[in-house]
Amino acid sequence: MSWSKLKQQLESFLCPALYGRVEYRATSYRYLPDKAGTCYIAVDKKNVLNMSDKTTLIRWYQTELEIKNDPDIRIPIDNEEIEAVRTETKGIVPEDRLKVIVRNRKISEHAKKLLSEQSALSKSNFTVVANKFLSTSIEESLESNDILLNILALVDRRVGKKRMLNMTEKVKIKHPIVQFFYELRLSTL
Repeated sequence: MSWSKLKQQLESFLCPALYGRVEYRATSYRYLPDKAGTCYIAVDKKNVLNMSDKTTLIRWYQTELEIKNDPDIRIPIDNEEIEAVRTETKGIVPEDRLKVIVRNRKISEHAKKLLSEQSALSKSNFTVVANKFLSTSIEESLESNDILLNILALVDRRVGKKRMLNMTEKVKIKHPIVQFFYELRLSTL
């Protein structure tokens, strides 16, 4: 499917309050094969999410340490996970330290997942994900771990106020750019 047709279909699914505010844009260089094309989502004429081809990977954070130290990322800890670490360490670690160990392990897993998702963002991937979004249900797109599917679903007109308000807890553990689009959509309700 051509870019103009894909863009037209995606914009037809935008919620009315975001129409004109959220734009899908793409550039490519036909005669310069060494120049990679880019694709980006703009909100109020500002590029919010840039996607380059595989030659230049997108990164919001430079290292896993920065992600670990980000105070906005909140990871819930279960008693079962604490018990697993307690049995793993044979019960010699103090209780408060067990929570720190579990939290650091979960944040590290989350950071690795975020970095791998970010490295998958490219112009060619955007067209694949956009076509997938157009052919799958809105529920599947919202529940997906794919950043782009989440964003496209959040700005979709088929997602109502009740569903948006029920997603508050799930969005807290999503990528910061997904949280940004969630807040943008909530501001239109």
